[in-house]
This record gives sequence, C-alpha cells and structure tokens, in this order.
Amino acid sequence: MRQINRRQFLAVAALTGLASACGSDPVPAADPAGFRTEVRVPPLLKPSRGEDGTLTFALTMRRGRSELLPGGPVETWGFNGPYLGPTIRAARGDNVRMKVTNRLAEASTVHWHGMRLPAEMDGGPHQQVEPGATWTPHWTVDQPATTSWYHPHPHGATARHVYRGLAGMFIVDDGPSGLPSRYGVDDIPLILQDKVLDPAPDPLKGTFGILGDHMLVNGTYRGVVNVRTERVRFRVLNGSNARMYHLTFGDNRAFHVVGGDAGLLAAPVEVDRVSLTPGERVELVVAFTAGEQVMLRTASGSDDIDEGDHDLVKIVTAPSLSASPPLPARLPGAPAPIVVPPQATVRRFRLNGHDAINGKEMDMSRIDEVVPAGAVEIWEIENTVYAHNFHIHEVAFQVLDVDGTKPAPWTAGHKDTVYVPPKSTVRLAVQFGDFTDPKTPYMYHCHILRHEDSGMMGQFVIVQPGTEGQVSRTIPVHHHP
Repeated sequence: MRQINRRQFLAVAALTGLASACGSDPVPAADPAGFRTEVRVPPLLKPSRGEDGTLTFALTMRRGRSELLPGGPVETWGFNGPYLGPTIRAARGDNVRMKVTNRLAEASTVHWHGMRLPAEMDGGPHQQVEPGATWTPHWTVDQPATTSWYHPHPHGATARHVYRGLAGMFIVDDGPSGLPSRYGVDDIPLILQDKVLDPAPDPLKGTFGILGDHMLVNGTYRGVVNVRTERVRFRVLNGSNARMYHLTFGDNRAFHVVGGDAGLLAAPVEVDRVSLTPGERVELVVAFTAGEQVMLRTASGSDDIDEGDHDLVKIVTAPSLSASPPLPARLPGAPAPIVVPPQATVRRFRLNGHDAINGKEMDMSRIDEVVPAGAVEIWEIENTVYAHNFHIHEVAFQVLDVDGTKPAPWTAGHKDTVYVPPKSTVRLAVQFGDFTDPKTPYMYHCHILRHEDSGMMGQFVIVQPGTEGQVSRTIPVHHHP
C-alpha cells in the first residue's frame, strides 16, 4: 500500500468523504499499523408499537462528519447518524412499518435487500424519496430467520450512495435455533467495506469501479473485537461496492457456516475459508479459547475483484470465557429445499460487458420478464467476460450448479445473491413469492455497483397465474416519495 503524508491524507480524505463508523475512536497516530480501536457494534433500532401491534422503525438519511484516520473529520452519509445505520431486528409474523426520511440534498431510495415483500414496498429505483420527504413502506414479515440488510438503490447513483456510508443490517428471527443470539455479545454483525484514500474514487470509473486498499469493519479501521464467550456467531455482510472477500483466520482455524443470504443451513458445515461477493451474507460460528488473539483476514484468490491479502479485524479473547452451548448438529428453522417441477420455465440471462443483460441496458420503463406468482423456475446466468454476481429482488433461490459442478455444501442453502465467475454459467432454482402487481417491478442485476449503475439490470413483475399475456411491457416512470 502506498504511503502518504499527513498533508496528502487530509487532501484526499476531504475529497473521498470517508469515515469510521458511528463515532468510533480514531486509530492512535503513534501506532498507525496497530489494530487497537474497538469495533463498534451498530445499535439495535428501537421501534415504536402502535395500538394494532405494528412496529414502526424510523430511519433518517443524513449527512454527517466522521473520522477514519488521524487528520480530522470528513463528510459522510448515514442513517440516524454520520455513517452506516442501526440494526433493525424483527420476528416472523411482525407487522412492520418503516418511516424513512431523506435529509440529504438529493433523492435516494432504501431497498430492503433480502426481504420478501410487495414490489411497491421494495425500495428499488421506482420508490424514490425526494429531499425532505418521508416514505412509509409496510409489510408483514413472513420468511425464515435470516440476516438481510438495507441500502440505497437509486438508478445511476447506488454506488456513490452506498460508498458514502448508507447501509445497515436487518435481522429476522424465527424461533429458537440453538445458536448464539445475544446481540453484541455472542451474536455480532460484521459489515465489511473497502475504501480508497489515494486518489479520490470515481465509483463509475474502470472495469469494476471502487476497489479500495483500506479495510473497514462496521466502519472501524484496524479494529478489535473483544470476545468473552467460547463461541461467537458472526453475521458477515459484504457491504463493498465491488470487492470479493475470501475470509479466513490468521491461524487457519476451522469454523462453521450456519447460514447464508436467505436463511440457515440444515446443518453446520465446517470450513476454513468462505468467499463473499458484494451484497452476500454468511453466518459463521467460531470457537475460541481464553487469552488468545487471532486475525480475521481476506486472502488472495484467482478472481479479479479480490485485490490481494488484507487483515480485517483482530479478535482478542478474555482471560476467561463464559461457557457456550454446543453447536447443534441440526439447525431448526432452516428453509426446506426448493423443489423444481418437471416442466419448470427456464429463463436465460447473458451478462454482457459491464452494462447490459441479454444485450440490453436497464430501462426504467421496460418490463423484461413476467412471472406467475408462486412459481419455481430455473434461471441460467451466463457470464461472457470478467467477474460478476447476480442478485434477484424478492426471491429465494438455490444454486443448482456452476458450469455443471454442484456448489460447495456451505453455499447450498437459500440465497438471493450469487457469484458468477468469469466465462461461466450458473443455474439457479428460483422460488417466487405470492405478491402480485403487474405495474410495479422488482429488479435483477449485478451487485457490483458500478455495473448495476451502468445498466446491468433488468425488471420483472409477478402476476396472477394465467394473466402473463395480459401484462403491458411498458410502465410509466415516476417517483413515490
């Protein structure tokens, strides 16, 4: 990593507008290489409860000032604070309402990534929130336990808005699982991001946009997680614009994957490395012993979006640890496998360059696909060039194969975002929901945000079965503040 002096740092930091998360302390100048700042756990957002039991969560998009490295605060964006946002936590069966207020100087949106909900509540580019306006989507949470997240989705500006700091976790509970569950104690979120300090980044420049060489965890640079229990559940989100993380520990210890994007696995899977592309999540359970220190790292791979080895966070355990229950052999609440019917519809999508799917750039007024409610389909995603990934709104899917090879067991659960390696084809069994709306689309797109903003995105609607041929393929483009 290129070294810069204080004057250079101040100049580039002012241009990038980056910061550490939510008011965490800066790394001491006397020890710039040390991992010393405690990683701040985003607070749980407390809802208000209406007379009918509806939980209302209030989020405000706002500008702020925060600090990443010594040199003074710079401008950042966040929800309810200067950078990132609080964690939303709800249970299956809860009626929830989001009160989203935009205090930025420009329009944005908030997409509930991984949530199963009506299209008009999804927070995609059609649900734009103008400056000063408040948007109040509402739905009933009805999906298995999962770690999802929320972030902006304005077409053409998503990369910039997310990079500025607008992101947070959304946890869904669905009964006891036998896994660590004390938030911030043995159930800890880790939001991974990479940042560029030299020079100021253009999120739409180059093949992938932003690939940074400064790693943040929950917005903390070179941070420490203090562990006080024998086992810890880490909910890991790749919140970067483009980087792929290959997560491993400095001592190569084994750990267990217990969940992915859209729910728990049927049983824990032991691994010593997991990989995440932007937007993907994974739940890990890691065993520790008293008085140890170990680094969580990202290692080099053969991909063009992993950009080398980096230490992410240092984990330090207490001199004595509280006992943890044994890891369950089976995980209750895991969603059932998706069964593909014999005559399932097959849809094919070709990822062209960095700005088109099936030869077409995103058009907000065009409906690309019409899907009957409750369908299970096979989607084949062909990547013709360099690295991409693929996210589908509203759905859960399982990876059938990658170039004919079955996925690794730890990736075989329900997902909503998948890596599509260069010059490969990924086949998905896609399970659609029952929310119908022929005029309001969901999105599918590459979640490398530079590609998404450049046009590698399409739109689909879900309709009553048998009405597919009656749906207009053109819709008006308007905002829903």
